[in-house]
Amino acid sequence: MTTVQRTFRRSLAAAAALALSAVVAAVPATPARGDATDTFTVGSLGQVVTFNPFLAFKQGELDPISQLYPTLVWGNAQRLPEHYLADKWTTSADRRTWTFSLHPGLKWSDGKPITADDAAWTLNLVHTNATAGTANGQLLDNVASVKASGDSTVVITTKDPQVNLLDSVGQVPIVPRHVWESRVKTLGDQTNTKTPLVGYGPFTLKSYKTEQSTVLTANKDFFLGAPKYDTLVLQYFKNNDAAVSALRSGEIDQVDRITPTEYKALKSVDGVTSYPQVGARWTGIEINPGARTKSGKKMGTGHPALADAKVRKAIALGIDKQTLVKKVLDGLGQVGQGYLPPAFPAFSWKPPQVTPYDPAAANALLDSAGYTKGSDGVRKDPKSGRALTFRLGTHSDTTTDAQIAAYVVGWLKKIGIGVTIEPLSSTNLNDRLAKGDFDMFMDGWGTGPDPTYLLGIQTCRTLPDNAEGENGNTDAFFCDKRYDALYAQQLRTFDTTQRSAVVGQMQQILYDANVDLILFYQNNLSAVRTNAKNGFVTGKADGQGFYPYQNYTRSWRYAQPPSSSSDGGSSGSAIIWILVAVVVVVGIGAVVVLRRRAGAADRE
Repeated sequence: MTTVQRTFRRSLAAAAALALSAVVAAVPATPARGDATDTFTVGSLGQVVTFNPFLAFKQGELDPISQLYPTLVWGNAQRLPEHYLADKWTTSADRRTWTFSLHPGLKWSDGKPITADDAAWTLNLVHTNATAGTANGQLLDNVASVKASGDSTVVITTKDPQVNLLDSVGQVPIVPRHVWESRVKTLGDQTNTKTPLVGYGPFTLKSYKTEQSTVLTANKDFFLGAPKYDTLVLQYFKNNDAAVSALRSGEIDQVDRITPTEYKALKSVDGVTSYPQVGARWTGIEINPGARTKSGKKMGTGHPALADAKVRKAIALGIDKQTLVKKVLDGLGQVGQGYLPPAFPAFSWKPPQVTPYDPAAANALLDSAGYTKGSDGVRKDPKSGRALTFRLGTHSDTTTDAQIAAYVVGWLKKIGIGVTIEPLSSTNLNDRLAKGDFDMFMDGWGTGPDPTYLLGIQTCRTLPDNAEGENGNTDAFFCDKRYDALYAQQLRTFDTTQRSAVVGQMQQILYDANVDLILFYQNNLSAVRTNAKNGFVTGKADGQGFYPYQNYTRSWRYAQPPSSSSDGGSSGSAIIWILVAVVVVVGIGAVVVLRRRAGAADRE
């Protein structure tokens, strides 16, 4: 089953920092690893501002939400759909009607029964209400109706046959109607962080402290099996260096998406196992092509010259992706080409004609388009008279952005384009992105086996309703009717080869538009304390040492404490997951609590 993650954005679409005040007094200290075999601590960059399942699409928010609210189906270790609320499902001969039979006897955390009406009401709200559809509405565009038949049967009818309906509904959290129906009018203002939070899943919300912590208590009666660790701490750091230091010292048990330098260094650390996965994410630069609302009204502060496809093409020609892979990734990745990463080859695509690194061609293109250089070497827009000096927003909490930006400044200077680097907090960056208040931003997304969500954020329907960015989930204000038609076509194409060809056409359109410049696919580099690896890392390494792509939110439930038997259940003590957003102030030694899109994630 696919989930998508926006990295570093409201990260993430909803991205962002996947930054905050003193935590020591407010949150129980993380126990020493040797004294706490029932505690699993994950280090990550992230932000949590909402547990509203209708709005959230950042990794740091989606992770706890996935533990607090159920879906009809969810992803197994291979991220393919398996039963959750629905024990089984059938489809009609014309593939337009899906009938889901719910597991009997399940109850919300307030004791009221979970019914088909809850599921039908939630899905209909996401499908028909613009605010409720902020995060996931595009997944249900092909839905004609959702109805409850009795207490335990949900019937979904689609306009056209849809190849990935299971994947789509598996990404939409189901909420209790009796709690949320009264909140619909103010849905956009609901952060849903107060207790008691009524939900159902492996955990319930014990407490949430703004910019400090979220405490989840395990549901020992979870019908699919309670977690084996008593306590899990998801601890957020300002940067990877701090997280890796914590892993070295034994303060945390696992860290994901580390830099190549950190990864190589950790390979020689006793008690730590480093493991790579083929990249399921891309890192790129998104360019504002002229932000507009759904109605076509101009918005934002983007430089007008970036609406010219020739300027965007010149920028693409002016960036040396191979050098970025070599210098920034230390060779641990691949040059970016298609919009979908290579981890899932069924939809991976390579352009027939690759845009090379060719500054001479970039200069010639800009010369022919009338962008002449001034005495300072910076070109001017012949229409507005403005210098071609563009803002490049970077995430202040990642060293990778800073490394890339330094190269980009030098490369674009060679073609007469100035770049002003703007390090921004993830919250600030994502707020500005939503309003079109940018020229260029560093960005990243991840995906799973089905690419629909990631493809969907490039459709016109994800543009915002107004200049404030409301009810929008656009990646970069891209809108192309040809692309939208192909998006609808791939949903109803059941033959994988044929569907892949349609998705390839979509990626060609994106590649030619140069709105998202895909720089590279970094190998997903992770490390875990060796004594905490059992049950957490799934699958076996291939001949090149790569592990299957991991489903971490699933792994949290299956990870086994060192003292656990292979078939044991949860321990007898209270099972609590504590998700703590922490910023470590490097050089000062102070620990400051903070509060991603994994994004989408970053959404994954």
